[in-house]
Amino acid sequence: MSHFPTVLRRWRTARRMSQLDLAVRAGTTQRHLSFVEQGRSRPGRGVVLRLAESLDLTLRERNELLVAAGFAPAFPESPLDDDALRPVRRALDAILDGHLPFPAMVVRPHGVLVTANRAFEVFHEDVDPCLLAPPVNVWRLALHPDGLAARVRNLPAWGRHITESMRAQLVRSPDPALEALLDELEGYLPPLAAEAEVLGFSVPLELASRDGELRLITTLTSLATAVDVTLAELHLEAFLPADDRTAEVLRRRWG
Repeated sequence: MSHFPTVLRRWRTARRMSQLDLAVRAGTTQRHLSFVEQGRSRPGRGVVLRLAESLDLTLRERNELLVAAGFAPAFPESPLDDDALRPVRRALDAILDGHLPFPAMVVRPHGVLVTANRAFEVFHEDVDPCLLAPPVNVWRLALHPDGLAARVRNLPAWGRHITESMRAQLVRSPDPALEALLDELEGYLPPLAAEAEVLGFSVPLELASRDGELRLITTLTSLATAVDVTLAELHLEAFLPADDRTAEVLRRRWG
């Protein structure tokens, strides 16, 4: 309990919320919140959960806030191979198969690959086998000089699709391990041309392949209603053809 006021104040500051703003959102008073942040009042479990939700914390962060306040975590964290998650794994496999002949993958935090469909093999061409050894980090695979980077025609711009997304995540949820990975990946990126007007999230991936150049756009989906930490942290990244030529190549290979 002793460090809960510090943790709460740090999150409120990170979200750029005043005590009044947070109190109103959480259904309490500014006076009570002030006492909590001073360590003069001990909030109940329900208040801590409302504060965590009002701060838009992830399920993992909500659990950590509860523990800091002296309570047990509220959200389970099940191993992916747990029997309870079997229906979800089957559903994800069905989504991946249904996205064929286009590549799709499921990723954990820090870019760790969980599973992918057969078309994901388009990203394996001419890649150092070390980068494909489990656990595969898809961000490192994409930007490492011995990975996908050598085949990405618009690497300076598209690579920032990854690094800017990581930077935005760090703003919301500081993480030393993620920050170290970001520093590594940024070291692989060539400078962005001065005349460039857009970053990677605005342009398709232009990728050389054995069957010709591919142009792919990316969609990202999360399990928004998950109440398990493991599931809430999964993201489905699916690639779609940006032109007819790309669609034709992918259908020919994995259709």
